[in-house]
Amino acid sequence: MTEDFQSLVDKQTERLKRSNWREIEREVAQKRIAWVTQNPPEGGRQDHPSPRQAFETLFFEYMGLPAKNLLVTSETDTEIVWSSLNPCPTLEACLRLGLDTRQVCRGAYEKSTQAFLSQLDPQLRFVRSYAEIRPYSEHCQESIIRVDFEESMRLAIAEAQVSKQEGNKGYGAVVVRGHEMLGKAHDTAVTEHDPSRHAEVNAIRQAVLALGDGNLSGAILFSTCEPCPMCSSLAVWANLTTIVYGVSIEETAQMGKSRIRVSAREIIERSPVIIEVVGEVLREECRALYG
Repeated sequence: MTEDFQSLVDKQTERLKRSNWREIEREVAQKRIAWVTQNPPEGGRQDHPSPRQAFETLFFEYMGLPAKNLLVTSETDTEIVWSSLNPCPTLEACLRLGLDTRQVCRGAYEKSTQAFLSQLDPQLRFVRSYAEIRPYSEHCQESIIRVDFEESMRLAIAEAQVSKQEGNKGYGAVVVRGHEMLGKAHDTAVTEHDPSRHAEVNAIRQAVLALGDGNLSGAILFSTCEPCPMCSSLAVWANLTTIVYGVSIEETAQMGKSRIRVSAREIIERSPVIIEVVGEVLREECRALYG
């Protein structure tokens, strides 16, 4: 190991000792977002960069890592998977401090990596295997996957249609992580006589049960309508990475729906976690549910 690398390990050790993971997550996310903003791709931003292009931008252009330490194990038009073998200051700092890299990397570096990718294209998602992560494995297995937001929203719309057929209010939601469908549900507040049974609540509960884990970092919540303050707050406590909705609270309120006029973004901005909010995906199809 070089002295320069040891210096990086020393700095990372001190950082992990003095800062909590959410502070590090926010600091790193801001730094990465700023880099993408200041270094636009040659020829301008592409509408749909491939997972390969995002991989090369993140690791070769931004991080300056050599390709020999990032062994691509599979690749398609919508996914690239690799094994990371590079010297890692975070790994070495965790070994010094007796910290679990599964917790540190998820708590401080998963969402901050996603923040970088989302500047290129929000549909590009970073997925890390916590079963294959050093020092518990010989390598760290990671991937970038393109998630089709419209395809997932159509599943939420289908749930909203089932809701209406059952006599509920016509909201649908799904929770997705990479290729995994963790939850798919609609509102059941009317039929179950329970005002907490919003579509998002039902879908998040399914996802938590599917994983056996209340931390949904890395997952996306798709909802036909912008989540209400209750559901946005639940997204915070579940530590979701992204909320994607079809039609806004403000627009449905103007259509005569009973809504608390507090946006999801306002809830997130006042929360302790980073959650990306993307609106107006299949807006017209979602709006038609409430007209």
